[in-house]
Amino acid sequence: MSYEAAVHAQAIDLDKLSLEMCAAAGAGHPSTCLSLGHIVTVLMFSTMRYSPDYPDYPTSDRLVLSEGHAVPIVYAAACKLGLMVGKDPANRRRLKIEDAMTLREWHSDLDGHPNPMEGFPFFDAATGSLGQGLSVAGGLGEAARLDQIDRRVYCIIGDGESREGQITEALDFIADRKLTNVLPIFNCNEYGQADRVSPQQSADRIRARLEAMNYDVKTIDGHQPAQIKAAFEEFEKRSEDKNSSGKPFAIVAKTVKGWGCPSMQGGGWHGKPAEGDALKRAMAEMDERRLELTSALVSSDQFTIQPPTEAVERSPKSGELPSFTQTMKKLDMESVVHSGKMATRRAYGVALRALGQVNDRVVVLDADVSNSTFADMFRKDAALASRFVECKIAEQNMFSVGAGLSAAGKIPFCSTFAKFVTRAYDQIEMAINSGANLKIVGSHAGITLASDGPSQMSLPDVAWFRSWTTMKDHRGNPGCYILQPADAYAAYALTGVMAEYEGCCYMRTLRPDTEFIYSDDTVFNLGGFEVLTEGRDILLVAAGYMVHEANKALDLLDQAGVSATLVDAYSIPFDTDKMLDLANANGGYIITLEDNYGGGLGSAVADALTQSGEGFTLEQMFVKRIPKSAKTPQEMLKMCGLTAQDIVATAMRVLQVA
Repeated sequence: MSYEAAVHAQAIDLDKLSLEMCAAAGAGHPSTCLSLGHIVTVLMFSTMRYSPDYPDYPTSDRLVLSEGHAVPIVYAAACKLGLMVGKDPANRRRLKIEDAMTLREWHSDLDGHPNPMEGFPFFDAATGSLGQGLSVAGGLGEAARLDQIDRRVYCIIGDGESREGQITEALDFIADRKLTNVLPIFNCNEYGQADRVSPQQSADRIRARLEAMNYDVKTIDGHQPAQIKAAFEEFEKRSEDKNSSGKPFAIVAKTVKGWGCPSMQGGGWHGKPAEGDALKRAMAEMDERRLELTSALVSSDQFTIQPPTEAVERSPKSGELPSFTQTMKKLDMESVVHSGKMATRRAYGVALRALGQVNDRVVVLDADVSNSTFADMFRKDAALASRFVECKIAEQNMFSVGAGLSAAGKIPFCSTFAKFVTRAYDQIEMAINSGANLKIVGSHAGITLASDGPSQMSLPDVAWFRSWTTMKDHRGNPGCYILQPADAYAAYALTGVMAEYEGCCYMRTLRPDTEFIYSDDTVFNLGGFEVLTEGRDILLVAAGYMVHEANKALDLLDQAGVSATLVDAYSIPFDTDKMLDLANANGGYIITLEDNYGGGLGSAVADALTQSGEGFTLEQMFVKRIPKSAKTPQEMLKMCGLTAQDIVATAMRVLQVA
């Protein structure tokens, strides 16, 4: 049997299995799968260098299915090939054809969209929220370059999906970084969900757009095996060319949605499985196509999968972070220490640089604000510069690239203004679903940014991230930790703590300088908090900048005869039992203080109090209006009712003191 006939026969087998598995699930997108049958066959049966026995082998070529709803076609290939699956690497099993019929079942390894954490390690990231996969592929390609691994990364993108702005961000990134080891494959089947794609997403327009973005492009018939194979071979040659100009390559594949089944073509079939008579008709049409294209059946042994190159044993350096004082002395910044104050954003930059020197896995990504986030301190160290990735003004791409780097074993620190982190909530959510070891740092957080006004302030961020602290990730840990350091010592130490933790963390840093509260002797932990003063009448629970304002309030309260306990709640979640003990020790009166909108620290404390079943009085102080510009942080606090005087007035009211 010729190669072309073998691909047709195998693709038809996969197409039929996709139809059957979607019918069994009562859900899925079989018509999209049919548009990809030939491309997936050529990729998984004869192009990619990998092993079905070790689908996540460190040097294997990777496939990112950005068009995640087409995943049944990949599952069908995996079942035919006997790919190993399972959440526990030590107890994986080989997929069988009958496993295809468990698609979307609760206990199945075959989830409704790609997700490695649900037991399908052939993939590196959860996809399905459209537009993100190419960025993940860029992160994988970047990691392969850093590790000097001859790995190729293939990414399948839908034509309708290509309208997502993040696709443009990713294409820019790949071109900027000259990632010739990443291949975007645009599946142009002409249909979206509700109707045909826009003329702007036609195969010809996509090609023109790619060429305008400095890509070399090959347009192919996505159902002609010889054309598919030739295009992949051209990519392979380019990726291996050491004298390449770095110009990336892309494929535009013209395909038919519902290929092989005229009864399922056109509109109205997106996300709709063929069942009953419709399934019988589709299967019969597939058999007719087989007779037209090849009279023989096919088995997987008619193809040869090339194995990946042997992985070189690596022992990345991972030493202990030196103390803040030691690092500041090494950087000749002792005068800053002697000044007694420093911005937490600057301490983050100092920590990054020190961390990069002791941990080879750390990589730093920034979105064109590194001179404000102080992430540029990492880049300015010549020994670390290759691990600094400038993502420009494209935050969504940055976080998904971080997910790709994480999948390749890196520890990505992604920083930008905290306000701009909000643009990428979807990407962060998908990264958490993927189990990404993502470290997110939002600078210029809260209202103390002052003069730049609300367009640059991050105010709902704590509430959003706090929702992730209320659930468990696939490892059984909080979905994300929120960290709000109040001074430079805390910011420095917590940066190191984040690097040691396997999972997602979000740290807010501040623009203004803040006075030192701590020393090198203080130990910071995820889930911890610090008791700064102990009183008996009322408990003040503050975070970030508000710790300093609460500290000012302590003297005023003392003058009024009120003894207060002050807690720096630098981490959410926190030790609830310990917090409840402090609340009880202060008569059950609590005030929470935060420089953001509600739903954050105050709500976390409220949940702890409610769950205890005991009686408490809680007053939450947070930003309750849209702020405007102000010249100083103090003016901004006054505008929002969060000054030390406001804290005292609230405490007196809560305690019913005249």
